[in-house]
Amino acid sequence: MAADHLITPTPDFRFRRLRRTAALRDLVRQTHLRVEDLILPLFIEEDISEAVAISSMPGVYRYPEKDLADIVRKAAALGIRAIILFGVSHHKDDCGSDSWQEDGLMARMIRTAKTAAPDMVVISDNCFCEYTDHGHCGVIAGDDVDNDATLANLARQSVVAAQAGADMIAPSGMMDGMISAIRAGLDDAGFSHIPVMSYSTKFASAFYGPFRDAVDSTFKGTRESYQMDPGNAREALAESLQDEAEGADLLMVKPGTAYLDVIADIRAHSERPLAVYHVSGEYAMIKAGAAAGVIDEKAIVLETMTAFKRAGCDLIITYYAEDIARWLASER
Repeated sequence: MAADHLITPTPDFRFRRLRRTAALRDLVRQTHLRVEDLILPLFIEEDISEAVAISSMPGVYRYPEKDLADIVRKAAALGIRAIILFGVSHHKDDCGSDSWQEDGLMARMIRTAKTAAPDMVVISDNCFCEYTDHGHCGVIAGDDVDNDATLANLARQSVVAAQAGADMIAPSGMMDGMISAIRAGLDDAGFSHIPVMSYSTKFASAFYGPFRDAVDSTFKGTRESYQMDPGNAREALAESLQDEAEGADLLMVKPGTAYLDVIADIRAHSERPLAVYHVSGEYAMIKAGAAAGVIDEKAIVLETMTAFKRAGCDLIITYYAEDIARWLASER
């Protein structure tokens, strides 16, 4: 930042002059959180008739397909403009083939959401962990994921999502070359207009535990051979810049709170829109602290979201999206 953009303190300068009243603080606030910044994650389970509460994520549910249209319309009424869909499949196999079917759960979710709220940005989470019986993010070879075999499957899955009406593809498997493969698959199928938001810097994090409850995961083992080492900040930047070079339209960091330095570093090196995923463990910790009476839930959530924006994010995927939308509306 150029020096002439900074306030240069003088011997008699008082920072507190602009902090004296709420109106003054609002007037000079440098970072703002808007409902338009939020993306709501939704878990949809097939073959159930009632919503299933996720015990490790209070207030979050696996919804039956019959409820999806109403849930999307309610989110739209709150001013939320984007959702990201996660399927809880009852038709898992070793390669996640249900997600290739035009009548499979992934395609059905997308069509239902777009029909319910045509102006809603419907984002398809594209991975195989929710659709495979082993819970890994791709084709298994021995004890690991076969990167290149998974790329072909990802391209196929992404085309099915686009055909169903997805506004955006969000590959989350952290396969090398996944953006190139998906971009080529979409372009060849006539979907060159569909953007790709890459989970470009996704860490092998301890913060994901409750998510596995949310998607009823059968996963056993580790994803450390394909997700990032939490200690590698330089590699984190390289991952995102590689995905940008391959054609990613938006980049993402996941998780968020422990990786604000990574967010800021990517923002300093890229002009692409940048998202952050405030993940299940981050959500659950706030809920637990609030339930114990040791923190102010609303204040902590809004401060956390503002920190993401301050670090350089444009978009925030969060299970708190509906609450935040209500809180922001009440302050207008």
